[in-house]
Amino acid sequence: MTTLSTATILPPLTPSTGLPPSWEIRLSRSHSIPYYFNTSTYESTWEPPLGTDAEQLKVYMATNHSYILPSGAASGTNQRSKIRCSHLLIKHSGSRRPSSWKEKYITRSEHDAFTILSALESRIRNGEATLAELALTESDCSSARKGGDLGYFGKGEMQTEFEDAAFALNVGEMSGIVKTGSGLHLIERTA
Repeated sequence: MTTLSTATILPPLTPSTGLPPSWEIRLSRSHSIPYYFNTSTYESTWEPPLGTDAEQLKVYMATNHSYILPSGAASGTNQRSKIRCSHLLIKHSGSRRPSSWKEKYITRSEHDAFTILSALESRIRNGEATLAELALTESDCSSARKGGDLGYFGKGEMQTEFEDAAFALNVGEMSGIVKTGSGLHLIERTA
């Protein structure tokens, strides 16, 4: 007589979000973008909660929340329709709105803005700081308070120069200096 052993069937593994306990990722009905929800406290936030493993979250978001158009849509090939980026913006007197949360009137020249952003780019590439860390204090965009995070966007939602540079990046890559009507940017693709 043969005996059959019973095996425990485990649910398929899902990649970890990197979020602290009780936090999960949900999709906003009004904006169709992910947000963070605490199932214990019912708190919700657009920003990752304290204690999040940023690298794990970045991988999870890139895998699960980068949208792809159906095959044959638009150009006839699969392509990402929404990406997520952070940026660091340095405005100058020629910017379309030469003011920011830091300065009511920005009078620096484009050359001076380029010099400032070049120095910040060097610090990021040398590993002294991250774009998000520097954006908090140095960016002239209101996204500075979110570490430069612009959320998800698709084609046609940003200035052409910004969009072209952003969509050319792979997740985790940072652009060189990009000039738009808003000023000079460093762009990091996060998802």
